[in-house]
Formats: sequence, structure tokens, C-alpha cells
Amino acid sequence: MIQRLLACVLALFAIAASWPVQAEPLKIRIQYATLGQFVPLIPVAPKELYKHYGKSYVVEPVFMAGTGPALTAFAAKELELAALNPQTLGNAVASGQLNAIGIVSVLTTDVEGYKGGEYWCQDPIKKIEDIRGKSIVINTRGSTPEAAARILLERHGMQPGKDYQPVEMPFPASLPALESKKVDCAVLVAPWVNVVAKRPGLNLVFKIGDVFGETESTSWFGRPDWIKENRAALVDFVEDHIRMRRWCLDPKTQPEAVKLAAQVGKQSTEALSYLWTHDDNYHEPNGLMSVARFQRNLDDLQKYGMISGHVDAKSHIDTSIVEEAMGRLKIN
Repeated sequence: MIQRLLACVLALFAIAASWPVQAEPLKIRIQYATLGQFVPLIPVAPKELYKHYGKSYVVEPVFMAGTGPALTAFAAKELELAALNPQTLGNAVASGQLNAIGIVSVLTTDVEGYKGGEYWCQDPIKKIEDIRGKSIVINTRGSTPEAAARILLERHGMQPGKDYQPVEMPFPASLPALESKKVDCAVLVAPWVNVVAKRPGLNLVFKIGDVFGETESTSWFGRPDWIKENRAALVDFVEDHIRMRRWCLDPKTQPEAVKLAAQVGKQSTEALSYLWTHDDNYHEPNGLMSVARFQRNLDDLQKYGMISGHVDAKSHIDTSIVEEAMGRLKIN
């Protein structure tokens, strides 16, 4: 009797061992700073957009206000994909701090026909020379707005902390601080840049595009070994993400995307109606990074002393994942 029971148990173990093992979906922790960067919408997006979600991968949105904190978390392996800009990536590579590969363009600033970053100041400040001795809001140190302000003001003989006072402040707080005269100047981005011209007593002094032109200001970067190991799941993710980007950017479905963003961000649809339109930053429909533009941004930063050495963009950008996903979707 015991022998028969033992034989049955062993048989059951053999059958169970022969069953295919269902792999856990890849968990992708992605950093974001704003709703317009898509990330917080991914877990709740319509299933017809994210067809592979929950099968080959899942996403955990991680809010961090700037690229500096994102880089720290990325280096500590607390993120799989960090939203980095050319300055942050360039400094990290040039200093030997880490190696990272960009796979998806999140947004591009200062593209003609779209919004970018602008520095507005209180009366009577109307030109760059007038900023001497004043306070100026940046969103965070190491950001593209901070780099643009530093470069342009240094051209006019002004050093931070000596000739003007940088003040770190999140984007939503910048315009209220400016209007309440708590600061003299501030960087504004969409949606606040869309309304500031109607506010009395405020003057546009310079734009980030005056320094850098078009900027690959936010792209998703991952560790090379992690990307190689998880490439199949990443192609699934990017395929789904391209569907979502196009859904957000299509004027016919953009209102639905805004409604979803309003639910996630607990804001009104009216306040977010600018998202993914010409009143917002430019979003490449497929998330395809521009190696040439990223290289130009890196070269400008090196020229102005914002990164310590030459960084080859081609060595830190892999467009093949987006290209493979585009091929699946039959996008030329």
C-alpha cells in the first residue's frame, strides 16, 4: 500500500515537473516627472493599446522631479529606465560614473511649432543684463533649463551664487512665485508658458532654445546588460508604447487620453487639455531618438563647459528596439 502511494506521489511530481513554467512578467520601474511623459498612464491605459502588458512585462511608475534624483536612483539600481537629458548622461559617462543606453525618446523641447522652456521676469527686467543681482528659478540643478540659464548668463559675465541667485523650485510653483514677487525670474514650461503672456508686469527675457536649439531633453535610458537580457520583453513594451503615443497624439483620441491623465493626476481635463498638442513639447510619434540631435546637444554642452569631455552619442543610443517595434506595427 505504501509503495503504491509513494509511486503515485512520484508520478504526480513527474507530471508537475513536465508542465511549462510560466515566467513572471518583467517588472520595469520607470521614472517620470510629469503626466505628459506617459508613464503614470501606462498601468491604466486601454488594454487594446498595451496588448502585452501583464504578460511579458509590467510597469511601475516612479515619480522623481528631476534628472539628478533619477540618475542617483538609476545608479543604485532602483530604476530600470530613467528619464535623462544630454547633460546628465554626458556627465555620468564622462566621469565614469555609469554606462547607460537610451532606447526611447520621451519628448523634445524647443521644436518649431511646439512649446519649450522660457525665462520670464518681473518688471523692470527686460534683458539678460538686468538679471544681475536677481533671483532666478530653475527646476533642478543638472537640468536643461539650469544649463541654458548658466550658459547664457555666463556669456554676460554672471556667475551663479555671485552675480545672481538660482532658486530650485518645481515647475508648478514657478509662475505663482513669480506673480507673488517671491522671485525675480523663473523658467516656465507648458502649460504655464501658454498663459504667462496674458499676465501684466512679466517679460520674456530668453528661451532655452536660444542656447541649445532643439533638445532631446528627456529619453529613457537603461543599463546595457539589462537591456540585452530583457530585449524581447522590451520590444513588446515599446510596441505597446508606440500604440499609446499615437493614441495620445491623434486629435481624434487625444481628448480620451487627456481624460485618463486627469483621472490619474486628479486634475481637471481643462487644465490638461494642452497635453500632446502644439501647446505642449514635441513628442516623436514612435519615440525614435535622434542620434544627430543628441550628439549636437552633447557637443554644445562640452563647448560651454557643462560636461567634462567628449561623449559619443552613437555609443549610448540603441534605436533598434524602437525600429523592431515599428516593424511589427508596419510603420515606415
